[in-house]
Amino acid sequence: MKKVLLLNGGKQFAHSDGRYNATLHDTAASVLDRGGFDVKTTFIDGGYDIKEEVAKFLWADVVIYQMPGWWMGAPWTVKKYIDEVFTEGHGSLYASDGRTRSDASQKYGSGGLIHGKQYMLSLTWNAPQQAFDDPTDFFEAKGVDAVYFPFHKANQFLGMTGLPTFLCVDVMKRPNIEADVARYEQHLIEVFGLKA
Repeated sequence: MKKVLLLNGGKQFAHSDGRYNATLHDTAASVLDRGGFDVKTTFIDGGYDIKEEVAKFLWADVVIYQMPGWWMGAPWTVKKYIDEVFTEGHGSLYASDGRTRSDASQKYGSGGLIHGKQYMLSLTWNAPQQAFDDPTDFFEAKGVDAVYFPFHKANQFLGMTGLPTFLCVDVMKRPNIEADVARYEQHLIEVFGLKA
């Protein structure tokens, strides 16, 4: 049985109250529970014990980050979580940056200790899909994963590999939570090899 850590990075702030992300987070918990997975959760904005979160990373086979796109990336609360938990994980999540003075062949970023584990991003954006896909639009057709390149690299630094990203767009201007929930359920079924 796979063990999955679900991290809810939604937050009440300004014109956002975090409900879209909470709904998607709950959807993942329900789908994976029905699929026989062992699930642990953390609501980042609700507070957490840093050492306990390191233990959850060591326990989990897969970590799913549920979060909104804020100013071209993760909310500061999620970045703070990464900074605190990953730093606390020195010696258990990663040994070093991978290089040594005695072996110049070692590459930067090769010191992770949790190889074989995976992570996935589930993201909500007010931007339309076109902003990510169209060469003449804001993200110049680089796609959402290019926007999250540093976030991907932070997780890969620990030795984890990425699963396909899930993206909800236009969540404020043209929200369609029912369709997004159905798409997310299908995404999880496909990624985790579940029965529909």
